Amino acid sequence: MYIGRFAPSPTGPLHFGSLVAALASWLDARAAGGKWLLRIEDLDQPRAQADMSSAILRQLEALALDWDGAVQFQRARLDRYRAVVETLQRGGLAYWCGCTRKEIADSATRFGEHGNPRIQWPDARVYPGTCRNGLPPGKTPRAVRVRTDGEPIRFSDRLQGDLVQSVQHEVGDFVVLRADGIYAYQLAVVVDDAEQGVTDVVRGADLLGSTARQILLQRSLGLPTPRYLHVPVAVDAGGEKLSKQSGAQPMPAERAARWLAAALEFLGFGGAPAAAHPHEVLAWARERWNPHRVPALRAAPCRPLPPAGH
Repeated sequence: MYIGRFAPSPTGPLHFGSLVAALASWLDARAAGGKWLLRIEDLDQPRAQADMSSAILRQLEALALDWDGAVQFQRARLDRYRAVVETLQRGGLAYWCGCTRKEIADSATRFGEHGNPRIQWPDARVYPGTCRNGLPPGKTPRAVRVRTDGEPIRFSDRLQGDLVQSVQHEVGDFVVLRADGIYAYQLAVVVDDAEQGVTDVVRGADLLGSTARQILLQRSLGLPTPRYLHVPVAVDAGGEKLSKQSGAQPMPAERAARWLAAALEFLGFGGAPAAAHPHEVLAWARERWNPHRVPALRAAPCRPLPPAGH
């Protein structure tokens, strides 16, 4: 049976970019006659906003994006994440690291063929393996990292096609328990998806770069790998991803149907009855949903949304 999920973080209200991901995930699940679960990824308490989880639930209700079963909150699962990290450590698959971010960033700088500094892709924090064989003298445990190897991770995305990434060379041994004591997204999402029986993950292409790490963890823990479908990320006129951090406009409940129609158009399904009730818009979209009609892009600009009162 198909089981999908939507997993927002309570760091701000839903905006157009998060609506696109939620809508694609909901439609894919409902069109397949499956379940759609809701998970609140509230591990990062310093960034979480008070009462934002409730606000997100109200927004989803206004959009008529109904979910199955009880909402799962990651903060209630800390003991489970702790047990998984300990399992990885006992198996020699993870280890304590004492490096600071500055040390990792400094070590990631390399010199190009003409002597010019070059930063390794995808960022300046590719871990060089300093603590792989034990903490060097003078270092104290800070974070737990998963041990990677040179075997490339190959996977097929339902929209983006066949992909491959060498986690060791492009990311390095990655963190599953942060220095501030917070369990990393990569660990929590893998454990939660497996234990909730998620078969299909539909989300924004901004998370495509995380997929290989998650598959590596799934294999290390003997967990199943779900099917993945990464839809285009909505960007503004300047090419910047719409996000809570960049001040993306939150979705007002009174314009839910208009926002749904706009999100459907972004996903390649223009012509939805924008003046209708959200339930009618979703019924129209559910009958027509076909992920092959979604543009196979990593990012796409979105049109300006209708102003208030229109």
